[in-house]
Amino acid sequence: MSDENRIRLIASQPIRGRILDRNGNVLADSRVKYSLITKPQSVSDINWEKHKLSISDLLNVDSNLIEKKYFAGLKNKQLSVTILDDLDEDQIIKFKENEDNLSSFEIATKLIRNYPYKSLAAHVIGYTQPITDPEFKFLSKKGYKLNDLIGRTGIEYVYEDFIRGEWGGEMVEVNSLGNFQKSLGIKPSIKGNDIELTIDINLQLVAEEVLKDKKAGAIIVMDPRDGAIRAMASKPTFDLNFFSKDFKPEKEYNNIFNSSEKPLFNRALNAYDPGSVWKIVTALAGLESGKFPKDTLLDTKPCIIYGSQCFREHNDLGFGKIGYEDALRVSSNTFFYQVGYGVGVDKIYEVSRKLGFNSLSGIEISEQENIGLVASSEWAREGRGWGQPGRTPWVPEDIASMSIGQFVVQVTPIQIARAYSAIANGGYLVTPHLAKKGGKYPLDKKRIKIDIDQNNIQLIKRGLRKVVESGTGASINYGVSNLPPVSGKTGTAEDGEGGLDHAWFVCFTPSEKSELLVVAFAQNTPGGGSVHALPMAREILKVWNEKK
Repeated sequence: MSDENRIRLIASQPIRGRILDRNGNVLADSRVKYSLITKPQSVSDINWEKHKLSISDLLNVDSNLIEKKYFAGLKNKQLSVTILDDLDEDQIIKFKENEDNLSSFEIATKLIRNYPYKSLAAHVIGYTQPITDPEFKFLSKKGYKLNDLIGRTGIEYVYEDFIRGEWGGEMVEVNSLGNFQKSLGIKPSIKGNDIELTIDINLQLVAEEVLKDKKAGAIIVMDPRDGAIRAMASKPTFDLNFFSKDFKPEKEYNNIFNSSEKPLFNRALNAYDPGSVWKIVTALAGLESGKFPKDTLLDTKPCIIYGSQCFREHNDLGFGKIGYEDALRVSSNTFFYQVGYGVGVDKIYEVSRKLGFNSLSGIEISEQENIGLVASSEWAREGRGWGQPGRTPWVPEDIASMSIGQFVVQVTPIQIARAYSAIANGGYLVTPHLAKKGGKYPLDKKRIKIDIDQNNIQLIKRGLRKVVESGTGASINYGVSNLPPVSGKTGTAEDGEGGLDHAWFVCFTPSEKSELLVVAFAQNTPGGGSVHALPMAREILKVWNEKK
C-alpha cells in the first residue's frame, strides 16, 4: 500500500501493428498526434507566468485558457495536463525553435490509427474505437488503459491480441500529498505485430472502382485452390479515418451510423436471392440422386404449371430438348424446374450443405457474416422461421422457386465463392481467409474433399465453360486480349424483399487448373447479370491478367 501511495505510472502508448497487403503495401498504420502539455506539479512558479505568456503569443492561444487548465491540473493533482491537442506542423516547428525558453511546457505524442487508402477494403480492415467504462472493468486485467483503443470490426477486431502491442511508461515517485518527487525509470512500450493479408491491392482497387456506379453490391476475388481472398469490396462504404477523429462531426456520424444505405453493412457476407447462379446446386442434386443422370434430355417449354402458378422460361419460348451442359449455357429455367421438382427439396438441401451453404464460410471476420437460408421440408414443417409448426407446409410453388434460386433460398457472395471454387478445383471445399501471416488457419484445414461424384463435378465444369464460350456469359471476352479460358455463370434474381432485381456473375480462370475466381454482385440493379455484373468481373480479370 505504501508503494501504491508513492509510485505513479505515466503510461506510454504502444504502436499498434500495421495491416499490410500480400505485397507489403500498408493498408493500416499509426500516425503520431502531437499535443502541447504541462506537468503542473513539476513547473517552477518563478517561470510559469513568463512561459505562459510566451506560449500564448507564440501559438496564438488564449492565456486565460492555459491558466485555467494549469490550475485545474494542480487542484486535481494531475501529473500531466493537455493544453493544445493535435498540433499542426507549423506549431510544432515554432515550439521547437523556442523550446529552451519554454521549460514549463513540452510536446507529448499520441498514436492514432491511420488508413492511407481511406475507404479501401474498409469492411475487411475494420476500425478501432476507445474502450468504454464497462469494458475497462474487465479489460484492465489484460493490460488495457482507460480510453485505450480496441479493434471493433474486421481484421482490427479479429487479430486484436496479435496487433495491439503492450503499454510501457515512466514511473514517478510522489509524496503523501500526491506531489511529484522524482522519476524512477522508464519501461519502453512494445510494438504490436504487423499482419500480412492475402489481399492484393491492385485487385482491391479495381474491385472498388467497378462498384462505384452501382447503388450497392459486392465483389469477391479469391484463389479457388486454397480460399485466399485477393479482394473483397462492399458498396456503399465509408472512410476508416472517421473513427480516428477525437471530435466526430454530426453530419459524418449520421452518414455512417444512421444512413438508410447502411455503409457499415458488409454485403459480401450478407444473404440475397442468388437466381441462376444457384442452378449448379440443382444440377448436382439431379445428378447425385440418379433420377436425372448425365445423359438426361428434358423438353424445355414457355412455362410449366406448379400449384396454381405458371413458371415461365426466361425467353418465353423454351429451348427445345436439351441436357445439363446446354441448360447451363442458356440458363434455362424450365429445365431446372423439372430437375428440382423431380428430386425434391431435401436432395437439393443435402447437396447445398455439401457445397457449404446454410453455414458460416469460416472466414475470420465472421462477426459480419450471415448464414443465409436454404429451405428444407423440416424448415417448412417447423414454421418457416415465422409461423407455427405444422401450419406452413411445403407447396409445389416452393420447389419451382428453389430450383432456380428464388425466395426460399438466400445465400451470401462468399458462400457462392466457396461453392464455385469446389467446381473449379475439382471437388474441394476451401476455407476463405484473409490473413497471410499471423493467421488462424493451418493449410491442412483449408480444403475438405466433398462427397460428390467427380464425374458430376466435371460435367458442371464443362457446362460453365460453355456459358462463356457461346452462352449468356460470352461477353466476358469482349475487349480483353490474351485472357486464359474462362468458365462462369450469369444470374438475374428477383429480390425476395420486393426491391428491384439483383445481378450476379461468377467466373473462374483458367478453366482448368484455375487460379482466380470472381463473384460480382450488383444489388437491386435490374437488367441482368450479363449486363451489370459480368462487366465488373471482366475489369478484374483484365487487371489480374496484366499484373500476373
